Amino acid sequence: MKRMMMVAASAAVLLAAGQAGAAGVDKKAVLSNYADIAHAKYEDSLIAAKKLKAAVDSLVAAPSTETLAAAKTAWVAARVPYQQSEAFRFGNAAVDEWEGKVNAWPLDEGLIDYVNADTYGTESGENPLYTANIIAHPKLKVGGKTVNASKVDKKLLEKMHEAGGVEANVTTGYHAIEFMLWGQDTNGTGPGAGNRPASDFDTKNCTGGNCDRRVAFLVSATDLLIDDLKNMVDGWGAKGKIRAKLLKGKPDTGIATIVTGLGSLSYGELAGERMKLGLMLHDPEEEHDCFSDNTHNSHFYDAKGIQNVYLGQYTRIDGTQVKGPSLSDLIAAKDATLDGEMKAKLDSTMSAMGALVKTAEAGEAYDQMIGAENTEGNAKVQAAIDALVAQTRSLEKAVAVLALGEVKFEGSDSLDNPSSIGK
Repeated sequence: MKRMMMVAASAAVLLAAGQAGAAGVDKKAVLSNYADIAHAKYEDSLIAAKKLKAAVDSLVAAPSTETLAAAKTAWVAARVPYQQSEAFRFGNAAVDEWEGKVNAWPLDEGLIDYVNADTYGTESGENPLYTANIIAHPKLKVGGKTVNASKVDKKLLEKMHEAGGVEANVTTGYHAIEFMLWGQDTNGTGPGAGNRPASDFDTKNCTGGNCDRRVAFLVSATDLLIDDLKNMVDGWGAKGKIRAKLLKGKPDTGIATIVTGLGSLSYGELAGERMKLGLMLHDPEEEHDCFSDNTHNSHFYDAKGIQNVYLGQYTRIDGTQVKGPSLSDLIAAKDATLDGEMKAKLDSTMSAMGALVKTAEAGEAYDQMIGAENTEGNAKVQAAIDALVAQTRSLEKAVAVLALGEVKFEGSDSLDNPSSIGK
């Protein structure tokens, strides 16, 4: 479904950029601030994940409507800093390789727990583990071999993640936890999210069966999330390997890394795979936070993360701000008009994303917005897609103005080859 979009500077634009000259903006300072923002976002994500862990512990200690609601609230809060960190993907190979542990989607939830066969089905030609139900089975067959699943722990979840080479076999990260807390969303593009009862975690008054294993799965997945986020915090720390690789390389290579991350998230990933594909298919299974109906926030904070990185500033969850030399400064020194254009387009994107949030908060969830008969909702989603594409076009100009040579942005068939979708 994805493809790479090549962005190269034309000779004419490069000449104009060279004539504009720099205004003393230190590229290494830009990269250092970029790394500081990355570290802050992953650290905030870790802090929020630890709060989620505390809420999960309270839920399993005393399952109730109230403790389940508190765990859900903590999960939604944990998404805010993490989604803003996704602008560090793509350009940074270490982040992109790691990301699948914490934010893989969509997932075939029947691998994890019970599902409603009427809405989910009973088998998939693409996934032999489509309804394997780890929680219900202490032994599993993967690729003809028996897997001992008698103990549900971090080791088992890591082993089963992408089992059989199927990316939809997701057992770790935010979305596995999301499914555990909300359960399956059987509402299609109608109103309502997942509606798992708190008694699914009550070992004394169990519903859904195997409550002890379900508790173990939820706790293990949350613990793994903390472990994985800590690794990324360390990677961007003062002595971290990801930071070191970025800062010790050629400055222009580092700047290209920044632009690649912004362009790829803006275009191929967010506008394409996460938004346009689901809109074209009117398919709630393509909704990013599909169990919780939190997708409006997920998209909003992805876009916010792009704006953060471009402007070189991030407001942390404690209200403090990380701010310094930015990509915006570099571009303004070369072409102030383009910088103004880019800022305006980022603002337009945030406005369009804000409209999705406002609509969802008024009672119409994102999966309803992409429904086949929802003309108004479809138009709001398309407006956000259009804004993302428009800001990507300005980023393409930035590649030329900064004389970065050839840069690859992630593409998407839903944008680049829409006639192939559904075939």
